[in-house]
Amino acid sequence: EGWGCRYKILPSGTRQVLAFMMPGDSCDLHVALLAEMDHSIQTIGPALVATIERADMDAILDSHHQVAKAMYVSQLVDEGTMRAWITSMGRRTSLERVAHLMCELYLRARNIGLISEPTLTMPLSQLLIADSLGMTAVHLNRILKELRVTGAMSFQRGSLHIENPVKLVQIAGFDENYLHRRLRRAN
Repeated sequence: EGWGCRYKILPSGTRQVLAFMMPGDSCDLHVALLAEMDHSIQTIGPALVATIERADMDAILDSHHQVAKAMYVSQLVDEGTMRAWITSMGRRTSLERVAHLMCELYLRARNIGLISEPTLTMPLSQLLIADSLGMTAVHLNRILKELRVTGAMSFQRGSLHIENPVKLVQIAGFDENYLHRRLRRAN
């Protein structure tokens, strides 16, 4: 339960949020293979976090191949999401970047049953969102206002309301394929 984020603190003290985690997400399945993590993870607000000992996880993955496959697919989706974020940081305009992140968060939340209407309540502040998009909070605020004026969406105090999903998707150039919601059986 709850949300979390993966982040790095730079020598200057600034933070780059690398990923948002939602209920049911797993993180760092293979972390025991490394001497130390190269990033940090924190919860965003109250959360219930389950931990599994390395030996227990190895036994589960060895004896339950469907669980192992599900964990592998989850990791592939995380990597696809990371590629989408890199593309946003490198090539999308600020407006497209914000719209893309909002589409992603909304779709991910809808897929796990956090919402069933055009509003998503999330524990993300504008500062946290700005840190995930490589923006200042002031610039993010301007972009959120622009998206509100276009009639695509509004974001206020952790509440995302999708006013016009088609327009938001068009602004973002959003293609959900990287989330791999349409999984096929491997032959």
